[in-house]
Amino acid sequence: MTSSATPYHLAWQWAPAIVLAALLAFFTAVNPNFLSVANLARMSISATPALLVALGVTFIIIMGSIDLSMEGVVSTTAVVFGWLFLALGGHLAEGWAWVALPAAIAAGAVFGYINGLIHIRLSIPSFMSSLAMGFVGTGIAILMTGGEQIRIEDDVFRALLLKRWWNFPLMAYVGVAAVLLAWFIQRKTVLGRNFYAVGGGEHLAHASGLNVYRVRLLGFMLAGMFYAAAALLATARLGMAEANTGSNYMFVSITSVVVGGTTLLGGSGGVWNTVAGVLIVNVISNGMVVAGLPRYLQDGVLGLLVIIAVVLSTDRKSISFVK
Repeated sequence: MTSSATPYHLAWQWAPAIVLAALLAFFTAVNPNFLSVANLARMSISATPALLVALGVTFIIIMGSIDLSMEGVVSTTAVVFGWLFLALGGHLAEGWAWVALPAAIAAGAVFGYINGLIHIRLSIPSFMSSLAMGFVGTGIAILMTGGEQIRIEDDVFRALLLKRWWNFPLMAYVGVAAVLLAWFIQRKTVLGRNFYAVGGGEHLAHASGLNVYRVRLLGFMLAGMFYAAAALLATARLGMAEANTGSNYMFVSITSVVVGGTTLLGGSGGVWNTVAGVLIVNVISNGMVVAGLPRYLQDGVLGLLVIIAVVLSTDRKSISFVK
């Protein structure tokens, strides 16, 4: 371990934190109100659902795969929750409406299971199978809603957005709990260690007796559950569920994971890298709004960051062909 800690690796390890600190300093200099509690609370509201999606896809990327189904899964599970929630009374503190919460998480796990099964059993590249499943998910959401919105007006559920502790919404604390759970899975469980083993070399992991197919399948199921949790927070933030609930999460989540330092080749990075990446993306998004810069410039900066991150994190001498 110590032999690999070269100055380059140390610099890359701390690069996300350095970039984040530089961005905070820059936007604060542009507008002193950038680091105000009110603005930080606004950032937490927009960042938390994306954070949960990014945490889910982190496990997939650590395994050396890619998952592009998150937009469809978020939309489907949001609609499943909204439909079931209203069907069971529409009030979280009364009756059986609370069942809609675990049902949505279970729906995410089922979606992830099917996603992983198609990728593994049919030997379809993960980016292609997951992209197709994302379209399927969006189609299911449209079919269930007929293109309409499912309004969620229950005060107890909407408290995730409206209730504040120390000036921050409850959903921000849910995001912190999700980060700690993801970190625990990554560092303290056999499954988390197996993700790294598969990402570090699938053939070697298989030769050592590891059931690679099972690990990959569980990884996609776990990701689906995090996507569903993100869908619940997105629904609470918007006050409704619809077929477009998951829009834009693909770009934001993949960008956050890569910019945070988790390499697309698998076997390195992790939860805290993703947290740093989500913060960087949201600081850029919010900072450019505060500074009055146009949206297209924001997207261009994020795209440039992704290219730089991939270039710096990939040892192109060790691979003979870029897929």
